[in-house]
Amino acid sequence: MLNTTAPAKLSLKERIRKDIEKNRERIKELGPGFITGGAGDDPAGIVTYTLVGATTGFSQLWLLLLSTPMMISIQNMVARIAIVTGKSLPEITTAFYSKKLTIFMIMVLAIANILTIGADLNAIAAILHIVTGYPTIYFLIPVTALIAYLITFGRYKTIKHVLVTLTIILVVYIISAIMAKPPLLQILQNTFIPHIEFSSTWILAALGLLGTTISPYLLFWQASEEKEEKKSVVQADEVSFDTLVGMIWSNLLSYAMIITGAVMLYGQSEAIEDIGTLAVALKPAVGDFAFALFAIGVIISGFLAIPVLAGSTAYAVADTFGWREGMDNKVSDAKGFYFVFVGALVIADLIDMIPDISAVDALYYSQVLDGMLIPILIAITLLIANDKRIMGEYLPSRWGNLFAIFALIVTISLVCITFWQWLQ
Repeated sequence: MLNTTAPAKLSLKERIRKDIEKNRERIKELGPGFITGGAGDDPAGIVTYTLVGATTGFSQLWLLLLSTPMMISIQNMVARIAIVTGKSLPEITTAFYSKKLTIFMIMVLAIANILTIGADLNAIAAILHIVTGYPTIYFLIPVTALIAYLITFGRYKTIKHVLVTLTIILVVYIISAIMAKPPLLQILQNTFIPHIEFSSTWILAALGLLGTTISPYLLFWQASEEKEEKKSVVQADEVSFDTLVGMIWSNLLSYAMIITGAVMLYGQSEAIEDIGTLAVALKPAVGDFAFALFAIGVIISGFLAIPVLAGSTAYAVADTFGWREGMDNKVSDAKGFYFVFVGALVIADLIDMIPDISAVDALYYSQVLDGMLIPILIAITLLIANDKRIMGEYLPSRWGNLFAIFALIVTISLVCITFWQWLQ
């Protein structure tokens, strides 16, 4: 005779304990999505977000509330594609669309990433120059060599743990924003009540903010890392938590940077061109301790973002040409992958040493190239994610599609506005 006795119900304490254990396990699984979110706030991004606050005050905080679900939906789609197919974006676009399109995408990505790496390396060197007094040239090669050594001779799990730790340390920007003692009511109003100004300053700041939050290299990096994690198809839904935490963390840091810029530098943006001039302007305004937090944040964000930028380039090139790739491979087993990774760092260093090219120019042109590429990537991601032949039952939700389509419209609009401004 079958036992039809219903299982005993768990007590409230037992249910809470079970939920806590489950959440601890989910936190342990944080990786590609969380790292991707932190890497989005690189030194170049720090300048952009701080300048947004310095030029427009708190008036654009609501844009981060708008961009967060867009980032989550796009990065989640990319992650699910990588897990379900076991392939990266270049491999999928080559198989289902065109190799010429893939090559075009990775060429634009590589140039933009190398220019951004150059700007980020310059930023780290500039901060170390301010702190020590030694010329920036003394720091470029040692910093580059340290990053290259970490990736080339480290194992994937070690590199992952280092990058996760660096992502967590970026909390210093939230501490800096709290120390700035911003007006809470004014912040809440500008966060939840949209405000638009039709001035060139406001529109340019909005373009910079939205263009920085959604970057092509973040899509390539997360897709490649999800593939490297070798997750099973049944984990496609679980990756959403990692992506959710990563994108919220990314925009929370951006939010804090804008607040700090608004409180400390509003009206002083004319003299700010790069991380060096930003640091010089910020130091007397915030005091030694807060400036130390800012300096630590710039250095940590650079050490986090530069491997992601160089890594996304190496993964994209290797997958396009069918080379063996992955940070768990030895250099002798994935020569092309590591050659591109280290090569991107070396070229970025050389760009920084050319006197006629400034970090500001490098950052500007990288943002232009990223702005051209991101609508194409979002469109391709939407097509792949909704293709039953590829994804089977793991199609995105209606909300996911809605926010991704909205992101596509926003990024196309940004490109159109940018070209319109050039023609004026």
